[in-house]
Amino acid sequence: MRPLYKKIWLIIEFVFLFFGVPLLILFNTRIVHPSAIILPILIAVFIYLNRQPYFHFKDFIKFNINKNYLKRHVLFAIIISLVLLLGVYLFDRENLFNLPKGNLFIWIALCIFYPLFSAFGQEIIYRVFLYYRYRNIFKNQRLYILASAITFSFVHIVYYSHISIILTLFLGIYLAAIYLKTKSVLLTSLIHGFLGNVIFTIGLGSYFWLDMFKWL
Repeated sequence: MRPLYKKIWLIIEFVFLFFGVPLLILFNTRIVHPSAIILPILIAVFIYLNRQPYFHFKDFIKFNINKNYLKRHVLFAIIISLVLLLGVYLFDRENLFNLPKGNLFIWIALCIFYPLFSAFGQEIIYRVFLYYRYRNIFKNQRLYILASAITFSFVHIVYYSHISIILTLFLGIYLAAIYLKTKSVLLTSLIHGFLGNVIFTIGLGSYFWLDMFKWL
């Protein structure tokens, strides 16, 4: 395939996968539940990455991070958590800690499995796969960060909440920048998983889980 045609095909594929599929789910929820789409996409991503000579599966557990760099981002994650907590306390106090208070077992299970499966899976798709598959399109680092953040944010339209879209846009920018700097999907997954657990703990979980109130 000629380089120009290949680039056009990649652009069409990118738009369909990262914008078309979320729109299909948004306008017809009977197609598939939003959370169910991660596993089949991950399988396809694993098959793709396995065929790439420049990628090795040991990269999934790569964590050669400078201690000072790690401390800086741990501190930043804690500050963001406190800001979110303050926001819920000031503007949505009736839902503060609603999940752990309403269903402790579900909250504990979510805190264990969300980082392992959902956060890690999303990081592989929106950071690793997007970087390696579409790097001929997003050659500029800023373009990659924007593409990663916007697509990561856009998929959250299936939760019908502007709050989830806004929060994930800023989180996507942050995580994409970290991935570019470190190439450690394990690090971005840990940060993603931690902040996700914070959101479900402090009372923002309903913006990321359509059926949450059924379990309270």
